[in-house]
Amino acid sequence: MEKPSRRQFAKAAALTTAAIAFKPFYILQARPKLDGEVIGHGGHRYRLQQGWGNLDSSKFPVKNCHEMVQDKQGRLIMIGDETKNNILIYDRSGKLLDSWGHDFPGGHGLTLWNANGEEFLFITDPGLSKVFKTDMKGNILMTIEHPSKVGAYKEDAAFRPTETAIGPDGTIYIADGYGSQWVLRYTAKGEYIDKFGGPGDEEHQFATAHGVAIDNRDKANPTVLVTSRIHNSFKRFTLDGKYLSSIFLPGAYVCRPVVKDDNVYAGVCWSRLKYLNQTPNSGFVTILDKNNKVISNPGGTKPEYKNGQLQLMVQEKPLFMHCHDVCIDEDENIYICQWNAKQTYPVKLVRV
Repeated sequence: MEKPSRRQFAKAAALTTAAIAFKPFYILQARPKLDGEVIGHGGHRYRLQQGWGNLDSSKFPVKNCHEMVQDKQGRLIMIGDETKNNILIYDRSGKLLDSWGHDFPGGHGLTLWNANGEEFLFITDPGLSKVFKTDMKGNILMTIEHPSKVGAYKEDAAFRPTETAIGPDGTIYIADGYGSQWVLRYTAKGEYIDKFGGPGDEEHQFATAHGVAIDNRDKANPTVLVTSRIHNSFKRFTLDGKYLSSIFLPGAYVCRPVVKDDNVYAGVCWSRLKYLNQTPNSGFVTILDKNNKVISNPGGTKPEYKNGQLQLMVQEKPLFMHCHDVCIDEDENIYICQWNAKQTYPVKLVRV
């Protein structure tokens, strides 16, 4: 018999508490106002809460909301490219808790590393061609610069890092998604190890290596998932960079893979609408199960498999413009950051 999920347990506990207290109106008053429709498919359906992250733009402006992570306190930390406040920190209700950061004009990738209970952030800025390790207050602890400084690139090679991931042993993986299309490995101290991938259409190569994540769903055999966005795919590698397999997601220009429990979630920045070309303002969210099968596309068309092959997925409703990243909380709610979306703040999808 399968163990109940945290979400199922929480639902049962809430119902029991309500029955005992006989005061359901207190619970209703405490729930956030949900103003949108229900989207998604199968067991992964969500109610859209569009105004969740809205702030006073005169005090806390945004340009592009790029990525979001959740720390051990439950705070939702978002990075953008507005130097008045690169980092915005929310609670789950959408209340602003803190803001900082003025030094990342291209603030793009944000990774949380929990090192034996102590947390750090890794920030990528493709415009500055640098990766920064900071503490949780934004103090810069380490900077990784152009790979030519360690002999990994020629001096004139482009280095525009988009994302990082931290391996089980502290190895730093840097996806050069807007640059030369390599994933570079560094030690936890920032010492260069090697690189893998590179530009091209071979299975082990990348076309816009936009995101990277450690897939630890198989605890005994963690692997590295790398986005190849133009290829509409995630590509899987061993921790030392050997190619294993690809997950083809036809129609979906996916961003960073986000692993949560048994699933992989991703923002889809564009889909293939008119003439099957990359089409502006055509984003959605995609969700894969433990077998890497797409099970839900909130905002997109229902996933369909024919003879084991996933069919073309596109935006179904114009609810999103360009979904750049997602963050998943312990109740499996989804927070969406959007690029090139008229300076809008993050939105929330509440699991139903």
